[in-house]
Amino acid sequence: MINDKNYSRRYVIAGIAVLVVLTYIIRLFVLQVIDQSTQGKAETNAQLRQTVYPSRGLIYDRNGDLIVANQPIYEVTVTVHEMQSTVFDTVGFCEKLRITPEEFNDRMRQIANPRKNRGYSRFSPQVFMGQLRQEDVAALQQELYKYDGVYIRYRTLRDYIYPIASHVLGNVGEVNQRDLNRDKYYALGDYSGRDGIERTYEKSLRGEKGLKVLMRDSRGRVQGPYKNGELDKSAVTGENLYLGLDIQTQLLAEQLMQGKVGSIVAIEPKTGEVLALVSSPSWDPSSLVGQDRSANYQALLSDTLKPLMNRATQAQYSPGSTFKVLQALIGLQEKVINEKTQYVCNGSGSRPIRCTHSHGLHVDLEEGIEQSCNPYFWAMYKDLLQREGYSGENEGFKECYQEWRDHVMSFGLGSRFDDTDIPEQASGAIPSIGLYDRIYGKTGWKALTIRSLSIGQGEILVTPLQLANQTAAIANKGYYITPHLNKNDSMKSMIHRTTIDAKHFDVVHRGMARVMTNGTGRWYNVPELQICGKTGTVENPHGEDHALFIGFAPQDDPKIAIAVAVENAGFGSKTACPIATLVIEQYLRGKIARTWLYDEMVKMNLITNKE
Repeated sequence: MINDKNYSRRYVIAGIAVLVVLTYIIRLFVLQVIDQSTQGKAETNAQLRQTVYPSRGLIYDRNGDLIVANQPIYEVTVTVHEMQSTVFDTVGFCEKLRITPEEFNDRMRQIANPRKNRGYSRFSPQVFMGQLRQEDVAALQQELYKYDGVYIRYRTLRDYIYPIASHVLGNVGEVNQRDLNRDKYYALGDYSGRDGIERTYEKSLRGEKGLKVLMRDSRGRVQGPYKNGELDKSAVTGENLYLGLDIQTQLLAEQLMQGKVGSIVAIEPKTGEVLALVSSPSWDPSSLVGQDRSANYQALLSDTLKPLMNRATQAQYSPGSTFKVLQALIGLQEKVINEKTQYVCNGSGSRPIRCTHSHGLHVDLEEGIEQSCNPYFWAMYKDLLQREGYSGENEGFKECYQEWRDHVMSFGLGSRFDDTDIPEQASGAIPSIGLYDRIYGKTGWKALTIRSLSIGQGEILVTPLQLANQTAAIANKGYYITPHLNKNDSMKSMIHRTTIDAKHFDVVHRGMARVMTNGTGRWYNVPELQICGKTGTVENPHGEDHALFIGFAPQDDPKIAIAVAVENAGFGSKTACPIATLVIEQYLRGKIARTWLYDEMVKMNLITNKE
């Protein structure tokens, strides 16, 4: 027998070796057969998952004319871990993107800054440069294989066919942290509708993202589709949107408002569809697309004329004499007047409210509307409110006032339209009993105290959208469908009845027709269009009076109702009225015959010295 101790130890060493080998075999078996998580991790490391972005839905006008399309853009993304795993040719990379090494370093610092880029990870693609054209990335694309960790991603941005309707359409911009927290659909660097119809219908316009899975080798280089594209998912294009807007009418309306501050709102009375919505000054929506978006937005934000404000839905004015047609309807409904009721007018000698016209001593309702007679509507308003006298704490008087206020608000004044797709609305104001009680005390105010309301001044405030909707309700003889932008038949169910019986509207229609044939609108009438209208001149304590006009046409079968407001323009008959009749003519005829008037209105500049 051999007594060599080293000889006997070899069995121990061999046993240990066998044990180690068995341990490795068992561990590998567990990892590769029993425990699938490591296989998943390995597969994940071998994958490059790229989001496929859908094209946004297209936007059309009521006639099927394309308003908003899409244009291709590109983003250069970088994965920092992959860039650092090899020698990166920074100089060549910068030359191909036409940037300096300093700009490269600055962008890389911003990417790696977690305060500016909360979604930063050195293992995932980060946007290095965005909103690039094909010519911007062409040189890099040809030699992309030289730059590990650099990828070019295809996206689309909005392409605006017309340089108009910015307040209607809104714009598309990069999502913020609030968007990321609110909706898991979005990731850092995504775009969404920021304003207007783009924001209202974001979820239907944006579509659904797709996915492309690529295979990488041990150095992270892309080798091709992973599993022959079995895991890929196609993007789904967003839904197209059809607006009630008539783009040619919108175009003309914006041209007419050049050099002016104000707005135009036109509505199809039978459907509530907005035919035109203009806020001036405005901007070309294309200016908020591309790399200059941020600079252009800051310029709009700092503009003293506040172009970002949607005056059509947010500006608030006293309605002035345009309110008199509504006063007439309330007087008829409450039987304070009838078609033949007359009041005395002493012209400029009338008290407590003087008249701006001289039209004879006795005035009836139609003539009162035609001549915009202040004493007529004050006398009627006084009779309306004083029916129950002033006994006690003026309960009867206040009851009459509340009835009047309810009538006014039934036309959509004094509150926002909650059942609409039109964003950013001001509510306007129809003063309440509580307001006057606080100002004057419970027994300190009477009809005489609030006489300015009779002619649409005082504490009444309306938006142009509300004025246009009121006019649509008058055209419809007592009802309106909530004004809206989407040409969607389901909106026709949003019908609202006013508190005025249909039988009272004919005499008011006739009075509004007389405004255009014999009254303040006669210089700009187009007889065959049967325009019914009412001008208004609104007192402005800060400068020249504001010019207003409301109207609808044709009288027998209204197809368009309109409200125009031009700030600091003086008499409504001089600016708002001709602008409105041109818009009506364009919509009903499809062209303008009065080119002389069009030229005059386009050339009129009321804001040259306002800045």
